[in-house]
Parts: sequence; structure tokens; C-alpha cells
Amino acid sequence: MSDNLVGKLLIATPLLRDPNFERSVVLLCQQNEDGFLGLILNRPLEATVGEHIPEWEHLVSAPPRIFEGGPVQREVALALGRRTDGASERGWTPIADDLGLLDLSGSPSELWGVVEELRIFSGYAGWAAGQLQGELKEQAWFVVDAEPSDPFAEDSEALWQRVLRRQPGNLAMFANFPPDPGLN
Repeated sequence: MSDNLVGKLLIATPLLRDPNFERSVVLLCQQNEDGFLGLILNRPLEATVGEHIPEWEHLVSAPPRIFEGGPVQREVALALGRRTDGASERGWTPIADDLGLLDLSGSPSELWGVVEELRIFSGYAGWAAGQLQGELKEQAWFVVDAEPSDPFAEDSEALWQRVLRRQPGNLAMFANFPPDPGLN
């Protein structure tokens, strides 16, 4: 797979039963020769930003909770943001258009009026070189386009169904797939 997937969503198929990724929606943020880095968008944690990094609380989008970005390095905080037009690129790693990763080591006061939306993640999802390509061949993921509202959806827990429902053709039918088909 030589296509650049940065900015795309990985939607876990019903075949993916790994509890780390079951029914997850992952935004692919970085791609290089070593593999991929993504953030799970639909796993809010109970912990609030105010409890752990209060200086950033006034900038985060609702709900002001920390999100589980993935199973890798959960002690690491990553920030995903949408910047305003013409904003500085200092401390910014672009993903797509006005969406990017922000450096949390800077002062949040520098971003007032520069960041329109912000979400903080604990950990990330990572794939070594060739690993994601293998999972795609095994049909563990659907790859779809992201909409601007997806990374900051207030009702993120419904994101899996909502993203599938808007897809063309037969892909939309998966939105109605029961969590446990054995119970039907």
C-alpha cells in the first residue's frame, strides 16, 4: 500500500474482536517507513483534562474528558487540534487541512484564539511497517474519509455507527451490526 492514509479514518469491522479496537474509529495521524500512528476518536475516559492537565482545560472541546487514544504508551498525552485560518505552524504537526497534532510542552496561553477545537488523548494506536497493511488484507478495517466534525464529536461513543451509516452502498449496512451477534 503506497497511498498516503494520513487524515483517513479506520473503522473497525465486526470481524475485529480485539478489545483494544473493537468498534473503534481511528484517525490516522502519521505515516512513514516505520509504520502508522493513529488516535482512537470514540473512547472517552472518566478522567477529565482538569484533573490531569488543568492548564489546558479551557481550550478543550466538550466533553472536557481525556480520550483513550490507543493501547500504546498510555502515559503519553497527545493533543489533536483544529487551528484557525492563518495560525502559526509552530508546535504543529499537520494531518489534513486545518487539523493537526499540537505540542503540549508549550504554553496553552499561546494557543488562545489560534485553536478552534482541541482534544487530549492518553496513548495512541501504532502499527509497525507492514502491520496495518496485513490487517487491511484480513478485512479488520474499513478505510473511509473523515468529516471535519468527526475528531471532535461531542457524542463520540456513537461515532462508529454514525460514520458507517453515512457511507455509500453496502458499507452503511454494517452500522446496524449487533455488538454480539450470538445474542440474536
